[in-house]
Amino acid sequence: MQAGYLPASGVANGAKGDVELLDVSGRLIAVPLRAIRYIAYVRDFNLDDTEMPERLTRKTFLARPRTEGLWVRVTFRDGVVLEGLAGLDASLVDDAMNDSGIYLVPPDVRSNTQRVFVPRAAMAGLVVLGVVTTPSKTPIEPKAKKRHEGELNLPFPDAGFK
Repeated sequence: MQAGYLPASGVANGAKGDVELLDVSGRLIAVPLRAIRYIAYVRDFNLDDTEMPERLTRKTFLARPRTEGLWVRVTFRDGVVLEGLAGLDASLVDDAMNDSGIYLVPPDVRSNTQRVFVPRAAMAGLVVLGVVTTPSKTPIEPKAKKRHEGELNLPFPDAGFK
């Protein structure tokens, strides 16, 4: 476990396959992407907790998620399973095209972990469990125009009549 600061997106340095981490003492450390199971973006570092500083206790959803996104289940190479919601936007496609990994919102949004990056090298499997969207609203049709008294519907002038 290494605590430090990373950018919000684009953590993988494509050509080298490294993640450049600015640790809490201010040093820049290159960590090989293949050595990372996941990167947890946390509220605070909890450096006193050496067992689980990210406090990611629940790794699967108890029921269907309510938040909008792509509900996925990642199986790591060691058999551990993590579920999360991937965004339904260009970030999912960009990271997939670069073959670097995916960003997920973990099941327990009240935990210390706000977001997780899972490198492609750490995945043994990825299953899409569902697409969660907000219920579509029926479009409100514009009110019909009221006819004014005495209004006549006449053909356009010069509508082919000569």
